[in-house]
Amino acid sequence: MGRLSVISDMDGVIYRGKELIPGAQEFVAHMRREGIPFLFLTNNSEQTPLDLVRKLDGLGIHGLTEDNFITAAIATAAFLNAQRPRSSAYVLGGAGLAAALYNVGYSITESRPEYVVVGKTANFSYATMRKAAQLIDAGAKFIGTNPDMIDPVEGGTEPAAGPILAAIQAATGRQPYIVGKPNSLMMIYARQMLHAHAEHCVMIGDRMDTDIVGGLEAGMRTALVLSGVSSARTVEAFPYRPDFVFDSVGSIDWAALHAAVAGED
Repeated sequence: MGRLSVISDMDGVIYRGKELIPGAQEFVAHMRREGIPFLFLTNNSEQTPLDLVRKLDGLGIHGLTEDNFITAAIATAAFLNAQRPRSSAYVLGGAGLAAALYNVGYSITESRPEYVVVGKTANFSYATMRKAAQLIDAGAKFIGTNPDMIDPVEGGTEPAAGPILAAIQAATGRQPYIVGKPNSLMMIYARQMLHAHAEHCVMIGDRMDTDIVGGLEAGMRTALVLSGVSSARTVEAFPYRPDFVFDSVGSIDWAALHAAVAGED
């Protein structure tokens, strides 16, 4: 019988901006109480795992550690270090992205970098777009942390990494290689951190175009929650479907998840 492991998105699943989604505290408490291995996975590359520990603690979810998180920044750094160990990058993104690259021995430079690495940032400007485009035109490889066009926040949404990548792509004619969701590579990194088999993992997310397709392509069960970007109506627009649909993490049918990974569904 398989043992359930959970990989969960954060934005739109646990919180929207600075607001905790109802049921999120009990969701985490249930996994800890029942000994369910879990990992929070986020396409947000601006924050470090320590930032996320502190954010959730401030929202009322206590006792988590940095080992409970994997970000698109961490996945991107792991991928690049596997390709070109201790190389160099020009980074257009938040502190979390630069920190992840520093942690694997990368130098951050504007002088002939091997890669241009782009994630979500509030500091995007014409000057930074021009610099990124010039470096890519000079031969740097174009890497994106994730393709998300919008992120859910309290009261609505805000632009994410996708529009920044699109601007640089338009300026260079070069398409970025995306490491984060929906690339199943990030899901594989997460599963390896949990030491779990794909068929025993459930990916919980709020986006059909990243969370659900990424989990599906990584061989996992998938659960869509309707507390973020995708709605019950938009599910029908995709050629694939999640295994489960819940209103939020507060309404998850745990018995159904356990039965699914045990092959009893």
